[in-house]
Amino acid sequence: MTITTESSFGFLMHDVARLLGKRFGERAKFLGVSRAQYRAIAYLRRHEGINQAGLAELLEIQPISLARLLDRMEAAGWIERRLDPNDRRMRRLFLGERAWPILEQIEDCAAATRAEALAGVGDDQRDLIMDVLRRVHANLSCHAAETCPAVSSDQR
Repeated sequence: MTITTESSFGFLMHDVARLLGKRFGERAKFLGVSRAQYRAIAYLRRHEGINQAGLAELLEIQPISLARLLDRMEAAGWIERRLDPNDRRMRRLFLGERAWPILEQIEDCAAATRAEALAGVGDDQRDLIMDVLRRVHANLSCHAAETCPAVSSDQR
C-alpha cells in the first residue's frame, strides 16, 4: 500500500492540530492575546513555577525567542518572573494578574473550537478518539524519555 500525505497518520495528526490552532486563534483574536501568548499561558497554567528553559522545551521554541515573548508578556502583566528560592540565579515563571481573568474566556474559545471540530462525532467515537490519542501520547512520551518497557514492533 502506498502511503500518501492524505493517509499518513503523522501528516493528518499534524494538520488537524494546525487547523485546531488556527481556528482557535481566529476565535480568540478579540481577547488581544497572540497565539504564542495563549500557548505560553496555557502551559504556564499547567506548570506554574517552571523555569524558562523548561517552558521553551514544552513550547518547542528556542530559549531566546521565548525570552523576547516573556519580556513582552511580563511588561503587559500576563506573567511574572520570580527568583527561585533555592537558586537565586534562576527565575521561575507564574501567571500574572492579567492572565487569570482571561483564562475562562480562553477556555470558552477552546470549548467552542472543540465543539466545532467534533460536530457530528458521537460520544462513543469521541471517547475512542481520546483513548487512542492518550495511547499514542503515552507511546511517544515514553520513547522520548526512554523509559518504555520493551514493546515488540507488532504491539506498536
